[in-house]
Amino acid sequence: MVKHVLKIALGILLVLIGIIGGLIPIFQGWFFGIPGMIILAEYFPPIKKVLNWAKKKYKTKKKA
Repeated sequence: MVKHVLKIALGILLVLIGIIGGLIPIFQGWFFGIPGMIILAEYFPPIKKVLNWAKKKYKTKKKA
């Protein structure tokens, strides 16, 4: 139980840092926001849907 709470807290912290980083031009917010969303996707289905959508949209096509 404590492990899950810590993982959720870490995910939220990373997403918040990512949002703040998006507002500061020098700081790379996506570097923290994406891992935070990946952590939170395990616990929140809407975030999982967003990640699946992004994977499908940006998936590279294989060339034969």
